[in-house]
Amino acid sequence: MVYEDAFKISVATLRQSNCQGYGYDLYIPNLIRNYLCEHEHVTGPDAERQLPKLSPLFYEAAWELCRRGIIRPGVRVFGEQATSDGSAGNGYSVTGFGRTWLAESHADEFIPTEPERFGQMIAPFKSKFGAGFHSRAQEAVRCYGAHAYLACCAMCGAAAESILLALAIAKLGDETKVLGTYAAAGGRGRIENAIIGQADADVQREFKGFTVLMKYWRDEAGHGKASTISDNEAYTSLALMLRFAQYAGDRWKTLTT
Repeated sequence: MVYEDAFKISVATLRQSNCQGYGYDLYIPNLIRNYLCEHEHVTGPDAERQLPKLSPLFYEAAWELCRRGIIRPGVRVFGEQATSDGSAGNGYSVTGFGRTWLAESHADEFIPTEPERFGQMIAPFKSKFGAGFHSRAQEAVRCYGAHAYLACCAMCGAAAESILLALAIAKLGDETKVLGTYAAAGGRGRIENAIIGQADADVQREFKGFTVLMKYWRDEAGHGKASTISDNEAYTSLALMLRFAQYAGDRWKTLTT
């Protein structure tokens, strides 16, 4: 088991409300015992021996849920039973925001959207596409985790534009000129044309397949009008942004020659 597994188990358990105890919505020892019984078929003294080994991962998951504002330490309401063990870090209750978050889409259980895991996936591209790409990609996944789907799409679009700039600078060899062109009216289109305007049809089709939806989500998020961007689009935007980075990295020489 790794931290991300413990996080997903904790979220699923909170949604099922089946690990309450002593006045808490989430009692960590009960959560671990429930996991061992249902998934590892370990009970009784054997389960108790496993508690110290697994507890650091679940404590870390609980802290991340607290950091996001989904749970908080302490009992549900005044007057509920409390224990010194629960007050020492084993007892938590769901916040008002947490109830809304837990009731929303379950899609975030199936994508590696924890900053640590996602960071491992984008880390190889930081040196090639720059700190701007890396920071925006990280912001995108944090927005997704907070269910801020519009912001997630905006950051994915910004990360994709960082890839465009890195490719153009590598191809043209003049960062000042590239940034000046990018900042001017219609600059994004001219930058894209500089990269693939003379490429063969297959390369142009593949490249535009990645950028067309990114441009839509980026523009949609940048305007002041009401938006219908949902978790499904944000989920796809994250996956597409990562795949675009992989594509550009794999074809770096073709795109920059």
